[in-house]
Amino acid sequence: MKLQRWQVKTVENKQTQVELLRQIPAVNDLIQDDQIQQLIAANGDREIKKVIDQVLNTLRQQILAGQLTKVSLDQVVKLVLKQTRLDNQLSLRPVINGTGVILHTNLGRSLLSPAIKDYLNQIMFSYSNLEYKLAAKKRGLRYHHIEKLLCELTGAEDALVVNNNAAAVMLTLDTLVPNKEVIVSRGELVEIGGSFRVPEIITKGGGTLREVGTTNKTHLRDYKEAITEETGAILKVHTSNYRIIGFTEKPDPADLQRLAHEAGIPMINDLGSGLLIDLSKYGLPREPLIQEAVATSDIVTFSGDKLLGGPQAGVIAGKRQLIEQIKHNQLLRALRVDKMTLAALAATLQFYRNPTAAIKQIPTLRMITVSSATLATRAQQLANKLAVLPNVKVTVQKGSSQVGGGSFPGYELPTSLVCLTFTGRYSATKMEELLRTGEPPIIARLEHDQIIFDVRTLQAGDGDKICTRISELMKEN
Repeated sequence: MKLQRWQVKTVENKQTQVELLRQIPAVNDLIQDDQIQQLIAANGDREIKKVIDQVLNTLRQQILAGQLTKVSLDQVVKLVLKQTRLDNQLSLRPVINGTGVILHTNLGRSLLSPAIKDYLNQIMFSYSNLEYKLAAKKRGLRYHHIEKLLCELTGAEDALVVNNNAAAVMLTLDTLVPNKEVIVSRGELVEIGGSFRVPEIITKGGGTLREVGTTNKTHLRDYKEAITEETGAILKVHTSNYRIIGFTEKPDPADLQRLAHEAGIPMINDLGSGLLIDLSKYGLPREPLIQEAVATSDIVTFSGDKLLGGPQAGVIAGKRQLIEQIKHNQLLRALRVDKMTLAALAATLQFYRNPTAAIKQIPTLRMITVSSATLATRAQQLANKLAVLPNVKVTVQKGSSQVGGGSFPGYELPTSLVCLTFTGRYSATKMEELLRTGEPPIIARLEHDQIIFDVRTLQAGDGDKICTRISELMKEN
């Protein structure tokens, strides 16, 4: 019986698949390869055999799916080497941020200053006097390494560091107002990242929420009328991640503090993003400074990262008597920071002794305050490098960046964008995926079928890495 053309094709395909399956090297042959032997020496026999089985199973599936036309020993060895590298790769990796969001929560927020790298290496890879007084030859407290500097910069009598600002608020309330009411304006009942809400932090900290005023207006009399024998504190929350505009009103913090003191209760101020330098001179909206909050509050809490530009941490600063109470709370041990956080925060705060140096040395502040002219020059330089690549159309356009991290809500920073349109096999969507999942991972904007890089958040050397990666992809294209 004569076979139809499609039947002949099917038989040929099956014969090809059988032949390709026979060409797959045996496990024993692979193990004898010198490169595989080196992998076994470094990773162990059992681990490499698992990788080999995984690679061979994948090859069989690809052959049966008609995705391979040849198989060789060298090819399989290369696949085993590649898979081993992927398996050994740690999940947390450095990425290139081309989004223009400076405090990108998903990308690690603040970058530490390269100027403190040597100091951090010394602390991380050596023993240190973390809880040891060298002069007195006796045990000390880890918080002493940061107290003096924080008090000097903020004007506080005393200070304490925990692992984030939510922890700082919770620890403060748990210490000062257990089983008491905490008065908060309705307009300040914020939700921060990860669905953490001020009302829930208050209750977790042992307090009871007492709302006063309205969303847009809260008067001093609202606080005064709410104070009873059950009141433990007045809590002011800076709405750093949203802004209410228009018909609004709220009391001056100094007036709130006087009212609290008349009632014999503390005034607590949760600043959220802590800021030590007025950035309004660079065109940004006026934000309350930590020093100002300390002068009109009994306790101030703020973040060590975000606008401060340090590591993730929560700072509690204020009256010594209250801070001492907080230091004796047993919950503090569960919230304490390690030597790396203390070292990074202290080294970052050191720059603030000279505000001009802080703007230059702290990446967060430098990216916020960089001039439009500098950004335009950087964008053109990157565009010129990318323009020589085949199948890529490059333009430079005006755009906007964001501070991010729940800071300066609704405010956009003018910036320069490098926009790429692709004419080859890869669409912009596919190119974005390849950049994001490659090495190094490159995170860019994807808008209007274009890959867009905001040069504001690109660091030294990132432009060359972007060009190299795209060039490699275009050669594959």
